[in-house]
Amino acid sequence: MAFHTTSLPLRILHLEDSVADHELTCMALRRAGMAHTVHQVDTLDAFRSALCPGAFDVILADYNLPGFTAMDAWALASGETGHPPFILLSGAIGEAAAVDAMRLGIADYVLKDEMARLPHVIERAREVHEARMAREQAVRDLAHSQQRLAELTEHLQSSIEQERAAISREIHDDIGGSLTAILFDLAWIGRHAQQAEVCRHAQAATSMLQHALEASQRIMMNLRPPILDQGIVAAVQWLANGFEQRSGVTTQVRSSAATIALSADIQLVAYRTAQEALTNAAKHAHAQAIQIDIADTGGVFTLEISDDGCGMEDGAPKKAKSFGLRGLRERAKTVDGWLDVSSRAGEGTSIILSVPLHHSSEEENTP
Repeated sequence: MAFHTTSLPLRILHLEDSVADHELTCMALRRAGMAHTVHQVDTLDAFRSALCPGAFDVILADYNLPGFTAMDAWALASGETGHPPFILLSGAIGEAAAVDAMRLGIADYVLKDEMARLPHVIERAREVHEARMAREQAVRDLAHSQQRLAELTEHLQSSIEQERAAISREIHDDIGGSLTAILFDLAWIGRHAQQAEVCRHAQAATSMLQHALEASQRIMMNLRPPILDQGIVAAVQWLANGFEQRSGVTTQVRSSAATIALSADIQLVAYRTAQEALTNAAKHAHAQAIQIDIADTGGVFTLEISDDGCGMEDGAPKKAKSFGLRGLRERAKTVDGWLDVSSRAGEGTSIILSVPLHHSSEEENTP
């Protein structure tokens, strides 16, 4: 039988109190052509001292030893991160005990009167071990990648909000101021013009300019509404009122309190969640009524937006281009919260944001 080999011999830690059995083990490996080095120990203390990360490729252990069993050694080995495969090599273990040992994580077992099987069992145990280690490393890499993605998402969301705030200030301070100044000048022209044609043009320009001022204010409010400074309840109520006026959909807001103290980060996440949920309802739900519930109970802030619309088909939130709900979930994670979506076709949709509250830190950050 040919074995997978490397340039280095297989490093084996052998827990065995019988010199003869140890020699038989080494002979079986040599006959199989398996390059190896063996370090034999016969006490639990010696076994504990020999356990070093990366020192061995496989552990072989007799089951019954003076004063202890292989299960005591397994308890020590299994506590080491990335420990090598542990194989029972014994003539005094029943099949039931061996199966129980394998359920605890031991790689395999070989009876001493079947020593010829040992090289094959070692090779198979190493393959399984390497596959498990590769899988665990892939899981760690994925978790690290997800963490980096979450950090990037948080950074991007923060940058977007900063840009929105900056643009809102520019609209208010620069564009809004300029349009207001022009409005005054047009009003002056309208009052002092002698020709009726000039007056009509001044009035038309004034009307258009007033429309532009209202549009700039609406854009500014959508970017970063100043009403957020009055708290999440007032901000969501303002958002709902505007949505109801534009869409004609009855939108009701209920809150467990007139004001709810939140950190600026949680408040902004809640506002954007309500904003996106209402936008989705307007585009897709065909709802007649929307209910928004805000609560601060049990140390958890919750925001629920429910509609009586057409609902979503199964799997719709997981579609490749379903970025809205994914974005809301990522936003929720930035404040250690989570987003639940409940929907059935023809039965409406409910979006719930939940965020655990830590009042001591929030009170320091609340504006």
